[in-house]
Amino acid sequence: MTIDASSAGDGFIIARDPAAPPRGLEGAVVAIGNFDGVHRGHQAVLARARALADKLGKPCAVLTFEPHPADFFAGRNVVHRLTPDGAKALTLSRFGVDGMIVLSFGAELARLEAERFVADILLGRLGVSGAVVGYDFHFGRGRVGSPAFLVEAGLRHGFAVEVVEKITADEQGSLDAVHSSGVRAALELGDVAQARRLLGHDFFVLGEIIHGQKLGRTIGFPTANLRIDASSGLRFGIYAVQLKVDGATHDGVASWGRRPTVDNGAPLLEVYVFDFAGDLYGKQVEVDFIEWLRPELKFDGLEALTAQIEKDCEAARAALKRAG
Repeated sequence: MTIDASSAGDGFIIARDPAAPPRGLEGAVVAIGNFDGVHRGHQAVLARARALADKLGKPCAVLTFEPHPADFFAGRNVVHRLTPDGAKALTLSRFGVDGMIVLSFGAELARLEAERFVADILLGRLGVSGAVVGYDFHFGRGRVGSPAFLVEAGLRHGFAVEVVEKITADEQGSLDAVHSSGVRAALELGDVAQARRLLGHDFFVLGEIIHGQKLGRTIGFPTANLRIDASSGLRFGIYAVQLKVDGATHDGVASWGRRPTVDNGAPLLEVYVFDFAGDLYGKQVEVDFIEWLRPELKFDGLEALTAQIEKDCEAARAALKRAG
């Protein structure tokens, strides 16, 4: 088992493949699932788990799995990850969770019967006092473990179980439930506003600022560059963004794509931070996507590109002002 608190807020515990209850999460109430994106439906599960944990006087944790089960069964990456490990931990810490327990999802876990998952993992390894799941949660070999199965198992084994009802996209019950797939679909269109409505928070990425070609500084727009998760399906284009680093938030404009005017290379996120003169190289930053501005385009040379960047800056400033 490893415990790492570096990817999230102070005091947040990250435990990977624990053989016994992690220190600080003994007897926890666990919210179980993939929690990719930590969208509004997930947040309802977290809130219920937090309330149950407080009622029982226990810590609250998320029990999740890596890699994503869909990737394991496909034998390759097929899931556009909204919140890779670090981003998931950071988001969970912001919603009042005490820690994240990550189980490696492989052949052994995939063939584990639902009853054995309850007895061996929830009780034997983690010693949970309660579990909270969404209405559509399934687990165990062949996904035979349903919410009803878990409720019955809780009654037999003496731990609390709560099931959270469907959370709909419009909050009035007239639309389909919020799912991570809906958020992915929105981002693949560049529709960060729709993604925000489903997530209940801005879509963001985490990364380390790296050295690029330094072309931006030669045309008056030096950028902070970072690579984001290779599975990302976010549409290439120009976005109004906010960059967060060292406890401060800075407005900016970002280009996500292959730079067709320059080299058509590997995907890179380039952020031009407004009115900023500091050194960001090597720093871990968060980039929040506020508004889609335009698709990525190829221009006839750097002069035309520079003129467009000036327009993009104006559009981004206006978008960020609208967003408050």
